[in-house]
Amino acid sequence: MPHETLGYALKRAQQAMRSYMDRRLKEIGLTAPQYAVLATLEVEPGASNAALARLAFVTPQTMQVMLVKLEDAGFIERKPDADHGRIQRTTLTARGQTIVRKAHDIARQAEEVARDAASPDAVRMLKRVAEALA
Repeated sequence: MPHETLGYALKRAQQAMRSYMDRRLKEIGLTAPQYAVLATLEVEPGASNAALARLAFVTPQTMQVMLVKLEDAGFIERKPDADHGRIQRTTLTARGQTIVRKAHDIARQAEEVARDAASPDAVRMLKRVAEALA
């Protein structure tokens, strides 16, 4: 039965985690992909739009729209690259740093809920599955 497969269980778990994150992040005005972008910029200031799109699992076109919204909200600022004027370098603003810290707390809570529901070896097992299928 398809609903009893590992693949289906993985997809349901991923969808449940995403729904939880979206519900909670909405309280602070973010979506899960927006959080992924802000969290990436926190550790990789100036990351390219293409890299941000890959890490947030969205298309470059969608990323462009997302960055405009994040900039309009005051969470990021974009400036032309000093060497390549067509390339935009994106960094967090002070407001962005504050909101990403709040979002980290939500992500930690989601992780705790998921870990409490899983077996102790669940994370290692899921990593093994991902590596085997890569």
